[in-house]
Formats: sequence, C-alpha cells, structure tokens
Amino acid sequence: MKWLFAIVLLLGMYVAHATQQTQPLKHGSFKEIVTAHAGKPFIVALWSVSCTHCSVDLEIFKQLAEKYAEIDLVLISTDSPEQEETIQLLLAKYRLGPTEIKRKGKIESWVFADSYTERLHFEIDSQWYGELPRTYFYDASGKSSAVSGVLDAVNTEKWVLSQK
Repeated sequence: MKWLFAIVLLLGMYVAHATQQTQPLKHGSFKEIVTAHAGKPFIVALWSVSCTHCSVDLEIFKQLAEKYAEIDLVLISTDSPEQEETIQLLLAKYRLGPTEIKRKGKIESWVFADSYTERLHFEIDSQWYGELPRTYFYDASGKSSAVSGVLDAVNTEKWVLSQK
C-alpha cells in the first residue's frame, strides 16, 4: 500500500511539473519581455490570485483575446511559483492559458520567482509600489502608459483598436 501511495504521489508531482505553464520572472526577465515584444504593441498585466479586483481585468483580457487575436498579452502573477496550480486554474477559468484561444498574438504567463520582490517592482516600474491590478500598455515604439486599479473595458478596447 505504501508503494502505491508513493507512486501516485510521484506521478502527481510529475503531472504538476509537466503542466506548469508560467515562466519564472527573475531579475532581468522584464527587460527580456519588453525586448522580445519590440516593434509590436502589447499589454502587460500584473495580477494576483488573492486580488479581488484582478478578476475584472482578467475577464476584460479574455474578451480582448477572443475578439482581437493579434494583440500580445503578458500576464504576470505577483504570487510565488508555489501557487502554480491556483494560477493555472484562474488562467483556465478566463481562457488565458497559452493554448486556450487560437490566435496570432501570444499570451504569456509569468510568476514572480525572485524573493526580492521589491527589485522586481522597481525593474518593472520605479513608480510602482505593488498595488494591483496594474496594467501597462506598450505601443509599437516601446512607449508605455500605466494604469493602477480596475481597467475600463471600453477604453482598453479603444487602445487596442488604436494600435492597428
């Protein structure tokens, strides 16, 4: 019986690792994200599983991803990698996993993986102090504008349309 339990436990750990879809956000990762999207408009959304207002933004992103297949979304969970399962459940709920919607643009999912979270906050934006949700709209030239708090769906869609 103990062997069966051990096998089930190991299988569960393997499946959990194999289904991990978030990338670790560490020192220097944010610069890599911005560089990878250079020349194309994209949205960076910072959120957390414990943020009650973040679900409103995730619903807006779901609708945008379904309607505008070309826009790139970079979703960054400010939680820890230990919360991977909960993060994935929420992303699946809003159909924001990387393979949830057939689209031209990418949906990336990242999670804070540096214990020095203040450094990550500063790398993302020296004027950001951790309030959530926090969204950055990057145009094709690399210029960004930030919004703290719940997004307005109409204005967010107008921004997406202005980038075409």
